[in-house]
Amino acid sequence: MAKSRLAAVLALLFAACSQGAGDGAANGDDWPDYDGPTTTHFSPLTEINDGNVGRLGLAWHYDIDVGGPSLTAPIAVDGVLYFAAGASHVHAIDASTGKLLWQYDSRTRELAGVKLRGAWGSRGIAYAGGKVFTGTLDGRLIALDARTGKVVWSVQTTGKDDGRYISGAPWVYKDKVVIGHGGADYAPVRGYVTAYDQATGKQAWRFYTVPGDPAKGFENKAMEMAAKTWKGEWWKWGGGATVWNAMAYDPKYNRLYIGTGNGAPWNQKIRSPGGGDNLFVCSIIALDADTGAYLWHYQVNPGETWDYNADMDIELAEMKIGGQQRDVILHAPKNGFFYVIDRKDGKLLSAKPIVPTSWASGIDVKTGRPIENPAARFPDGKPVIVYPSPFGAHNIEAMSFNPKSGLVYIPAMDQGRVYLDPPHPLSDWKFRDGQRISNGIGDIPADIKPRKPSAFLLAWNPATQSEAWRVPMQGPRGGGGTATTAGNLVLQGRGEGQFTILAADSGKQIWSFEAQTAVMAQPITFRAGGKQYIAVIAGSRYPTAQGFPHEWDYRAQQWRVLAFALDGKDRLPAYVAPDPAFPDDSAFRVDPALAKTGAQAYADRCATCHGAGALSGGSAPDLLRSGVPLDAAAFADFVRNSPLVSRGMPAFGEVPQPELLGIAHYLRQRAREVSSAQKPAHAVVEKGQ
Repeated sequence: MAKSRLAAVLALLFAACSQGAGDGAANGDDWPDYDGPTTTHFSPLTEINDGNVGRLGLAWHYDIDVGGPSLTAPIAVDGVLYFAAGASHVHAIDASTGKLLWQYDSRTRELAGVKLRGAWGSRGIAYAGGKVFTGTLDGRLIALDARTGKVVWSVQTTGKDDGRYISGAPWVYKDKVVIGHGGADYAPVRGYVTAYDQATGKQAWRFYTVPGDPAKGFENKAMEMAAKTWKGEWWKWGGGATVWNAMAYDPKYNRLYIGTGNGAPWNQKIRSPGGGDNLFVCSIIALDADTGAYLWHYQVNPGETWDYNADMDIELAEMKIGGQQRDVILHAPKNGFFYVIDRKDGKLLSAKPIVPTSWASGIDVKTGRPIENPAARFPDGKPVIVYPSPFGAHNIEAMSFNPKSGLVYIPAMDQGRVYLDPPHPLSDWKFRDGQRISNGIGDIPADIKPRKPSAFLLAWNPATQSEAWRVPMQGPRGGGGTATTAGNLVLQGRGEGQFTILAADSGKQIWSFEAQTAVMAQPITFRAGGKQYIAVIAGSRYPTAQGFPHEWDYRAQQWRVLAFALDGKDRLPAYVAPDPAFPDDSAFRVDPALAKTGAQAYADRCATCHGAGALSGGSAPDLLRSGVPLDAAAFADFVRNSPLVSRGMPAFGEVPQPELLGIAHYLRQRAREVSSAQKPAHAVVEKGQ
């Protein structure tokens, strides 16, 4: 191993030791938090490697029996695997056998009393000091005893019904646990992160990411500085910049780096008329880890207006640049560029596009600012296609960096979106009730379409800012999160149902497993009982089947924890495809006017979970194959008085009868359209694998 790469490994392992997980993280035995034993989703374990991966088999599996999404990163410490499914149902499993040790139900949906983001669930948890930390959709941060699952403490990190929610993983370091939140796409939310004492839950510090009302004063000099970059009465819209996903702790500088989200709303003409950089939206911010004091920031999208948030992975490494060894941040946000940033001072070292980008032609390294295409801001309010789309060139699916290969592995997407102003005066815009994103962007015209989207796993060399290799994926968002190992492995699931392993240096697929459902969560690897395991949660993320060759059925598929080891002998039960027939009633006559009304109501209230165009993709029940909407009274009762709140279906008691009737007609119309055009459902897997 080259000296520079060895230094990088040692630095990363030192970082792991400093995060409170102990020697198990340093040697790769444990995977204690979202990032793993390093800050780059890299494991030093080599027992499973490119030379023997052909012997890899399923060691055990665990069927997840709680409702809601399972797009979550598990953790493993001292021979126990922990994960949170649905709305923060935390499980502890014997990592060698798959036996359930304990389960904790946060009862988030029942206790919240408000509509929660039904499509989101827990995306990760963390371990430190004998405790497991989890956030909840209703804004709590909970510390559990790792041995028993009993609550040690619980704190409310958000205000009552303030639109905030937690879906991301907590970050742990030293004696603190830090949590952010989401919500700026749905309500006037001002972003912040909060640090708590791991032992007691007492608040240590809070840092706001955008300034509030100047008339009320500023919390610190950073907010006073940021306020100068806003126009109008931005605080009435919240401002956004929520920290809903990635952070990183840097023990060398004792800093916490946080990534911030888009402005609220997306459309800058509404939230900050007259422009401005709008600090600190779409930024990486360096904070003093002990006090939360501002140190520096780097903004990837000044004054952004496209949802190009910087909440994606913040990975720490050492690299030789221009003959000089540098401590760097590796970052691939939504906007299509890959950034290498100096950790010491936040200076941009390099940035290159990983997909075609029409919003900017490049990044000026001297100023750190993008070279924007003015037309991408739809200055006249009329439709314009912009690349990438709000789904981003890289989204929440974790990328990973392997110091041995020198490559970063990015689940990448190439797709665009139409942007335009809403049809009414911008001064009349307001956040709307319901589950639909309120972004200040007009409805997409049917006659303007971006080119066909694509997805791929990209191996990127951050030192040379160049592509090493890529593997095409099926569907527009086809690849799950990645992890990589010193055994020359890249681990990644696929939306079409496989869990795969590729050679880290070449990208050659060297192993695959049929998981019987989409595998979009990030995998981990750890050692238990002296043996290396690889584990991943098999489950859907996106509530749409569009672009995939088949549709996963929520009621037929089984979401699972899958654990693999050399010479594993376990097998999954055979997957039996559902009956492809659609329930129907010839006496049900679709009223086109009602169906048109229902299409809008469905988009506002249902699509976030059940999929655009009523194509569920497997992340929630397929309403086109449900017989309930055939009976107007039964449908209304189910929607208004949901018997499945605990499993993720809110009770929409406020929905007017005309909307309910319209949704029923829309669903029947779509069911008949899809039934006549759809290919046969996913083929039966005859043998358990």
